[in-house]
Amino acid sequence: MTSRRIRASRTAGVFPLLVGVTSALALTGAAFYTVEKAGCGDPGQYVRHDSHVELVGGCVDGAKLPHTDPREPSSAGPAGAGGAHNYRP
Repeated sequence: MTSRRIRASRTAGVFPLLVGVTSALALTGAAFYTVEKAGCGDPGQYVRHDSHVELVGGCVDGAKLPHTDPREPSSAGPAGAGGAHNYRP
């Protein structure tokens, strides 16, 4: 009777493991498929200049990004409130 209990508990423990591995494989496959179909032929590269890092190349169109003038005061509030000008890499 003890061997039946052990076998039942092992079987009950294997099923969640198989479900977890299967879902991990499915998510990994979905991630690879998404990256493959992204359609960007030039991944670009980061170039470090004197005081900043710049992305050269890539699929990001700079004309479509919002432009902020660093000379204008931030509308985000105080300096610690978390605006675009508070990012320091």
